[in-house]
Amino acid sequence: MNPTDVPTQTRLDHLLGLADDALVAAQRLGEWVAAAPELEEDVALANIALDQLGAARLLLTYAGELEGAGRDEDALAYLRDDREFRNALLVELPNGDFAVTMAKLLFVSAYQLPLYTALTGCTDERLAAIAGKARKEVAYHLDHASLWTVRLGDGTEESHRRMQAAVDEIWPYTHELFTPDPAAPVDPAGLRDAFLAAVEPVLATATLDRPADGWAPSGGRSGLHTEHLSYLLAEMQVLHRAHPGARW
Repeated sequence: MNPTDVPTQTRLDHLLGLADDALVAAQRLGEWVAAAPELEEDVALANIALDQLGAARLLLTYAGELEGAGRDEDALAYLRDDREFRNALLVELPNGDFAVTMAKLLFVSAYQLPLYTALTGCTDERLAAIAGKARKEVAYHLDHASLWTVRLGDGTEESHRRMQAAVDEIWPYTHELFTPDPAAPVDPAGLRDAFLAAVEPVLATATLDRPADGWAPSGGRSGLHTEHLSYLLAEMQVLHRAHPGARW
């Protein structure tokens, strides 16, 4: 679909959905700095968070220019309230234990990889370029989460229990990622098969059961979020709001 055929507000919402997924995921992953189970993982999660933040910055800058209201990436990141965010509910969920974080990372990256891959071929050249860069990074995120999922799922009795519990807890939130949206540059409904093709072999190797489909919470794309996003934004935005217009 030619981007000029889509209303500006619709295009803006799509960009913000991509950007906010990455921004909120980055903020959550950053909470593991100095708290990961081992030093190497501390660095790895910080790097993944920076990858997501980098994608968010490019997307937010583009969204601000498209909006034409004078808001830059900082204004969109730090001066919007929770009802203005368009991220999926999955990324705003608390980290929980390390197994929950790995389940979240596995599902998010298994969604983002085919999404960014498809976006590299969209008619919006700027969005395609951003997706081309992000795709390479997300491929590593998926590999990293897959290795940890197998390590925990096929590890000790306790690690298996925790990893299965994490998969069961997070799985319902994956359905929102694939809500049909024919006006989007890439309709998310068409990505579910690629998502399952990436996730199901990992779960099988990890001796984990794929949960049955059922309850499917949603609303994030429309600005209806869990209470967790409000707390996350309060922490993320406090410095910018306390010193508006400050420059380093």
